[in-house]
Parts: sequence; structure tokens; C-alpha cells
Amino acid sequence: MSDTTGPVATWATEQLAQALAAKGIIDAPAIRLAGPDEVPAADLAAVPESYAVLRVDDEIVVVSNDDVGLRCGVLELADRVAAGEDLGGTTPFAEQPAVPVRGVVRSFSSVDEDLSWFHDQQFWTEYLTWLAASRFNRFHLALGMQYNYGADRHGATDNYLCFAYPFLFDVDGYEVRAEGVGADEQKRNLETLRFIAAESKRRGLKFQLGLWNHAYDYGRDSVHRYPITGIGPDTHAAYCKAAIAQLLAEVPDIDGLTFRVHYEGGIHDEGHEVFWRAVFEGANSAGRPLEIDMHAKGVDQALLDAVDLPNLSAVLSAKYWAEHVGLPYHQASIRAREAAKPIPAGHEMRGITEFSRRFTRYGYGDFLREDRTVDLMFRVWPGTQKLLAWGDPAIAAGYGRLSTFGGSRGVDLCEPLYFKGRKGSGEPGGRDPYVREDLRLPGNREWTKYRYGYLLWGRLLYNPDAEPETWRRHLRSTYGEAAADVEDALSPLSRILPLVTVVHGVGGSNNGYWPEVYLNLPISSRVHSQHYAGDTDAPANWGGVSPFDPTTFYGIDEYVAARANGSVSAKYTPLEVAGWIEQLVADGQQALDRARQTADESDPQVRRVLIDLEILVRLGTFFAAKFRAAVDYSIYRTTQDVSALESALQRARAARDAYAEIPAIVDGVYQRDLRFGRETSEHGHWADRVPDMDTDLAALAAELQEATGTQPATHSTSSILFAQAPARPATTGVEHTVPKSFERGKPVTLSLDVVDPEVIGATLHYRHVDQAKPWQQVPMELSGQTLSGTIDGEYTSSTYPLMYFFSVQHRAGGQALYPGLAADLSNQPYVVLGSATAN
Repeated sequence: MSDTTGPVATWATEQLAQALAAKGIIDAPAIRLAGPDEVPAADLAAVPESYAVLRVDDEIVVVSNDDVGLRCGVLELADRVAAGEDLGGTTPFAEQPAVPVRGVVRSFSSVDEDLSWFHDQQFWTEYLTWLAASRFNRFHLALGMQYNYGADRHGATDNYLCFAYPFLFDVDGYEVRAEGVGADEQKRNLETLRFIAAESKRRGLKFQLGLWNHAYDYGRDSVHRYPITGIGPDTHAAYCKAAIAQLLAEVPDIDGLTFRVHYEGGIHDEGHEVFWRAVFEGANSAGRPLEIDMHAKGVDQALLDAVDLPNLSAVLSAKYWAEHVGLPYHQASIRAREAAKPIPAGHEMRGITEFSRRFTRYGYGDFLREDRTVDLMFRVWPGTQKLLAWGDPAIAAGYGRLSTFGGSRGVDLCEPLYFKGRKGSGEPGGRDPYVREDLRLPGNREWTKYRYGYLLWGRLLYNPDAEPETWRRHLRSTYGEAAADVEDALSPLSRILPLVTVVHGVGGSNNGYWPEVYLNLPISSRVHSQHYAGDTDAPANWGGVSPFDPTTFYGIDEYVAARANGSVSAKYTPLEVAGWIEQLVADGQQALDRARQTADESDPQVRRVLIDLEILVRLGTFFAAKFRAAVDYSIYRTTQDVSALESALQRARAARDAYAEIPAIVDGVYQRDLRFGRETSEHGHWADRVPDMDTDLAALAAELQEATGTQPATHSTSSILFAQAPARPATTGVEHTVPKSFERGKPVTLSLDVVDPEVIGATLHYRHVDQAKPWQQVPMELSGQTLSGTIDGEYTSSTYPLMYFFSVQHRAGGQALYPGLAADLSNQPYVVLGSATAN
């Protein structure tokens, strides 16, 4: 055994031994673990957690620089054994991680629904083992995310473990208590926390404890089930400083702490550094290295200064796509409403977050300077999809390639069923969303429905070029003869909601936008949506919604206006998006039909995934028709062409009808009120959403009836002109070689090689990797077969990397984006270029 062999590798060898025993294998080749110095022949990457598997004489040797790398190699062998492979035929292979931080976040959101799994050691044993086998290397247990202080419309009820310290222990010198929680309960909670941390570490998962709330009283109309007593404004910071120091002493396996440091975490923005400095000093006093992960929203220089202490390594965790799951690339720009603005008088509590540094709310903000002193990582929030099965290797691999954007460290993924029972909406025993007995997953095993999703995320974050066999072994063991068809159905259908999220950015918050159980936004201008009005620009209807990336995608009214004045750019249009969704639905439906022929529907997991696939087909059909209907309606509003209004009504009705099929599919399957909170779009059921769609249809029909009374339903000249808008070229017609870097303070010239004579020009679009800054553009000059554009030296003198893309004009009038999105929507549609100084 090597000096690199530690408790994590020892645990992994136990898993391999169990896999061999389960198969009755007693004559497998000997397995030896080694460091690279012991096996010079190992072609091992000098990257932490890399590994190689070699055949040396009669042995299989797993080589790595570290314990987690050995874990990865040994568990790969265990997985192959479980799938029935003969280790005697093992040929050499090696892998290295693409993403340094590959984390999963589980939230304690409800005392009624979560206390059971929190104390269930058997659950933790199985769950953490699956995370380790899936190649995750970080587990984040989030406490205190039940509520958003100062942002929720109401106060708090279920505050168990929300202000966590008094639920775990008493602090000497303070009389802070959680009413109703005695010493025995505190002790049990603390012992459980120790167990979770230790079992995470034993499997090579860094244990990150999230303390997302530091409000002891949520105010407003709060009626706390466990009132916090013995604390007030004068003792708040000092108590938390002492409590955090005690927590770290009591749970020595905590590797890091995550804090929500803006006002929603209970501390007002104004002067926030005073409180947080005290907390950070308490953490620093533990005397061991700790990662301090600050949720990036609202972070300013004062907080960065406050965390600058000897034992603390600070990292900012930014939202990847607002509070949702989007495509793998990062927004080329944020919505216009996210721009910074002056702090108005009387709004100091949330002034930094909502006003002066508003652009940090839903992305990486201005945190990716090359000379930054604090690392950055991303967190994928759960707003898009919380319930249905998910599994798209292309999307997961895209995240594996792009989660290190701008030198970022990686990603935390909020897992399925995140926020179940949040904001006091939970019910005892209600964690399992199934009500049909044959589909239920008792014993805190709800997570096992999503094993495939965990596996894809973890393995493809580790290695986005992993062999498909990596996940197909699991699919075969779960779905038998239907494995390939289930894969082929899940992949395109799982791509739909992330795409919809990016293009239909009607709400950045997971509290207000849930595409999976979509609360209707009207197409008709005559129907007002009070629900969505708070987080989308007026008027709150489909036409006016901004994409979350308004640089890459058109909004609907924006697109129609561009068509009306003949200025359609290279941005992707709502009709293209509709076409993509329709193709994804068609591909998914064909595979689903095949799966129905071969699947063993006596198996509960097979039934679960087939039901979810049927729902995803309807959701895709719904959203595609909605995009088309909204474009038609916007054309009508622009041209008064009644035929466009007729088409809008027809398509909107088709969308509604597709959605209205879902309640029958899930009748008696899922809970009638799926509760992830108490706001309108945080809970409910697909059946609840249909009446609003009917209201919208009635308004469109009334508008059509009025319009046909004054104008015949014939195509107007303007409608014909709309139909003749130039099409996007089939290919870009250009090639580009990315420079290695640029020199700060010097001009950088970027060129395109023209390979299609139909190309007549191009525009270079560029900006710093800073979401607070606007895009710049410069026309490119054509010389021979080369188009060139230059970014001036004044602009490159910044410490930010550059990002750029090209819009390419073709002779027929259409434009193309370069590099643009690939067919699988999983690449980056722009280029990021670092400076020579950073490289």
C-alpha cells in the first residue's frame, strides 16, 4: 500500500470487496493501490483526484496522487464488477477531473418532512455512498434556507434548525434557547451532524455545512413553532461568534461553512460587515483551515475585507442561471432589470443587494477579475425542475466543460425535491411526492428515483468525455431491455425545461417561477398577471418577457419589432426555439414509444420514469406552441392582421390542450398539492394551472371576435413581409482560430477566415467577463478572404478576461452567430480569452 492510501481509499476497497462478494467472485486479480513514484509507468496527470489503472504482472494497480483519486479508480472497478464484467480482462485506463469542485446540496427545509431522513443513518450510508460512486467530492448540508428574511411576503412558522445553534447546544455565558427543544434533542441533533460529517469525509466528500440564516426572529407576522429566546440585537453578533467557534469544536469534520451574507440571511445590508466580521473571527478561532463560502448575491468589498483572516479561505458561490437550471453555458448578458441603480432612501436594509450591486443577484457579477483574491464557484438552483426524472448526458457534459468558466472552481447542484415542504408547507410523512402505493418510496428512499441523474452529473462533471458505458451500466441494471430507449427518451426531453428557462426568463427567483408545474403567464394583453408582475417588465405577458440571456436570444415582442423594421440580427428567435423544442419532443416521443414496447412495467422505477416522460412530452408540446402563439399575437398587435390573431388563438388552444392532458396522466400518482412553499407557484398541481389558461384563451377569442367584426381575416401586406424575413444561414460560412491570450493595454485583433462566398461581412461583439458591463461591437473589415476586427488597447487594459462572438452577415440577408450554439445546446456560444499576464 502507498503513503497516499488513507481512510477514503480504504473505504473504497471495502466497497470493491463487497461487489466481488456479491458476485461470488473469489479468484479476481489482486488489487494494489500505489502512488505515482511507485509505478513509474503510470501516465498520471498532475491534477488532484486523477487516477490510472494499470496491469502490472498479475496485479491490477490503481495509481493516484491522493486518496480521492484512489477512490475514483477503485470504485470504477467495483462498478464494473457489479455490472458483471471480468476484472481479468481489465485494460489500462486513466482519468482526470475537469471540475475541481463537484458538489451536491441537500436542504433541511421542513421539520415535518425532513427530520426523518436527517436522523436516519441507513439513509446517509446509502445516499453518501452513491454520491461518492458518482464522483462527487463535496456534500453541502444546507440549514436555514426555509425562508428569505425581508423578502418573503409573510413571516416564518417552521423555523427548526433555521437559526441552527440553539437546536444543537447551549453556549456558555448565554441563555439562548429554542423553545420546545430540550437537552436530549440538542444532543441527538449534534450527534447526527457529527455522523453526517464523518461519513461524508470517510467517502472522500468534503463536508460543507450551510448556515443560510442568522435571523433569530423573522418579524412580520411570524408565529415561530420554536421561538428563539434569550437573544437580542445587543448580543446577536457576540453570541454567533461564540456559537460558531463551539460548533467547529464540536464537529471537527466540518471542512467549510456556507453563509448567505446578504439581507435575506437575516443581516441587513447596511453595515453588514460588522456582524459578519464577528462570525468570521469565531470561525477563524477554530485554528484550522476552513473554507468560507459566501453566497455571492450582494457581496461587496467590505465583506471581502471582513473575511480576510489567517485560517479562512474565502470563496464566493454565484448562481449559475438565476435560481434555475439552464443550459450549460453562462449568460452572455443578464436581464436589463438586473442593472445597478441608486439606493433609494428607506431601503438601506436591502440596498446593496437590490440596488447598488443588483447585478450580483443572478450570476457571476463582477467577481471574475484575473487578479481576484477570492475564488468563485457556482450553484445550480432548483427552480426549473424539482420533481420529474432528469437525465441528459449532453447537458451534464456541458456543465463539466463550462463550470470552470473564467477560472471558477466548480459547482454545487441543488438536488431533486429541493425545498420540499419549505416555508411551513410540509406535512408529516409528506416528503415522498407519490400517493400511489406501488410507486411510493418509503424509508427515506425518495432520492433513489433520481440515481441516474446524480450519476450523470457527478461522472460527467468529473470527466465530460467519459465513455457512455459509464452510465449505461446503471441503465441496464435498472431498465433492462428498455435501457437504450429510456436513455434516448430522457436525453432530449430533459433538455426542454433548461432551454425554456433560458429563453422565457419570466422570474429569476425559484419562489415565483416553476416551469415544471407552470403557472400560466397570459399571451393576451387584456389579462393581467399579478403573480409575475414583480419580476418581469411590464406588461407582464408572453410578448414582453426578457430571456435570461437577452444577448443570445430574442424576446418575443423584440423579435417581432425587429422583423417589422427589417433589422433581425443573429440572435436566436422564439420561432427557432419552438422548432428546437418540437424536435426534442419528437425524438423523445419516438424513444418513449419504443420503451413502452420493451419495458418491464411491473417494475415501479420503470413506471415512475415512463410517467414522467409522458409529462415532459406534454410540457414540451405546450411550451413550443406557446412560443409560436405569442409570436403570432405580437404580429397581430403590430400589424392588426386578423389572421395572425386567429393563428395565435389556435396555437394557444393547442398549448392549453397539451398541458391539460397532464392531470389525467398523474391522477392518483403524485400528491394533489405538491408543496415546495406557500407562494402561488411554489405549490399546487398541473390541474390547478389550466383555468388561467382558459381565461387567456377566452380573452384571445373575445379579441378575435371584435377584430373580425371590423376587418376580414385575410393576409395583409405587412404579414406577407413578416413571412419573408431572412432565414438563418445553414452554416456560419467562417472559421476562427482563437488566440492563446491577449496583452493587457494593447490592441487585440480577431479574425475570421471566410469559407463561403455568401458571407459579405461580420460584426465583432465583445465585453469584459463582468456582467455589470454592456457589450461593445465593431464592424469587421474584409480583406481578401479574411474579416478582421480590433479591440482597442484602452479596453484591454482591464484586469478582466475578454469574451467575444461574431455575427456573420450573408448575402441573402440572414445572419449567423459564431461560434453559436451546437445542435445539442450544450456548448458555449462565445469565446473567453484570458490575458498573457494571467496565463
